[in-house]
Amino acid sequence: MSGTPLGIPAVPPPTVLPTWKRAWDAALYGPDGFFRQQAPAAHFRTSAHVSPLFAAALVGMTREAGLDTLVDIGAGRGELLAAVHALDPALDLLGVEVAPRPAGLHPAVAWTSALPESVEGLVVANEWLDDLPCHVVEVDGEGTPRVVHIDARSGREELGRPLDHPSVPGSLVAWAERWWPLDGAAPGTRAEVGSTRDAAWADVVGRVTRGVAVAVDYGHTRETRPLLGSLRSYRDGREVEVLPDGSRDVTAHVAVDALAHRVGGTLHRQRQVLREHGVTGSRPDAALARTEPGAYAAALATATRAAGLTAEGGLGDFWWVVSRRS
Repeated sequence: MSGTPLGIPAVPPPTVLPTWKRAWDAALYGPDGFFRQQAPAAHFRTSAHVSPLFAAALVGMTREAGLDTLVDIGAGRGELLAAVHALDPALDLLGVEVAPRPAGLHPAVAWTSALPESVEGLVVANEWLDDLPCHVVEVDGEGTPRVVHIDARSGREELGRPLDHPSVPGSLVAWAERWWPLDGAAPGTRAEVGSTRDAAWADVVGRVTRGVAVAVDYGHTRETRPLLGSLRSYRDGREVEVLPDGSRDVTAHVAVDALAHRVGGTLHRQRQVLREHGVTGSRPDAALARTEPGAYAAALATATRAAGLTAEGGLGDFWWVVSRRS
C-alpha cells in the first residue's frame, strides 16, 4: 500500500529555495550585496543624517564616561564619524563597514571591515542590527511553525522544515520558544528569530574591555511583537516590495528585550537619552525674533532638528540598548 495514511499529514520535502536568512545575507553582504555597492544615505535616513545633535549626544556620552575613543559599527559612508570629528577632533575614531573607505573622509578617522579585537571606548551601532539577517518562521495551516524559504528574484516563498525538526539549530528553537513563542498562533503568523542578532551584538559587547556599547534601532518587546513580522525594503528613499535581490535594503525590527537580556544591557527610548543630553526640541523665545532675527532663525532650525530626533511615532521611539563595561 502506498501513500500517506489517513489522518497523518504528509511532511513536505525540503525546499530547494534558500532560507530567508541565507537569501537576505547574500542580498546585503554577498560579493555584489547592497551594502557593498550602495551608499545607505541614498536610500534611507538615520538619526546620524538628520542632525549633528545625534553625534553631539554620543560625544557627550563618550566624554562623560572618561573615554577618548568612539567606534561606529555599520558606519555607512562615515557620516556620523565626520560629524563627531567636527565636534571633538581629539577623539580617536574608527568606522567598521563592509564597504571600502569612503573618498573624502577625514584622515583622522580610521576605517576597517573587521571588528576590532578589543575596544576601550564607546561603541555605537546605529541601525545596524535591523539589517543583520535572521531566520523567518511562519505558522502553517495545521498550526506548525516552519522555516520560511524564498526565491530572491520573484519573492515566491515556501514553508520548509518544522521549527522543531532535528536539522533546525537548537539555538534558534530555544530563542523562539522564549522570546517569540508561536504555540497556538493562527496560520500565517510570523516570527523573525533574533538569535543571530543577539549573538552578533554579544560579540561586539564582549570586545569592550572598558567603556560603553550602544545599539540604536527600531524594535519591539514581547508585548508588542508584530503578528505578521516586520520585514521591509527601502530603495531611493521610499519603501518598496520586500525582496532580497541585492537592489534594495532588507530590514526587520529588533527584539530589543531579548537583545538587552543577552548582553546585560538597559533599555531606553531615544527621546529619553537625547533629552538627558540637552536635545529637547524646545522652540526659542519668540521675543528673540524681534531683537536678534538671525539668532532666532538658527535656534529654530536647531529645535526643528531636535524635534525630528525625539518625536513620538518617529525617531524618538527608537530603542537604545546600553551596556557598560569597566
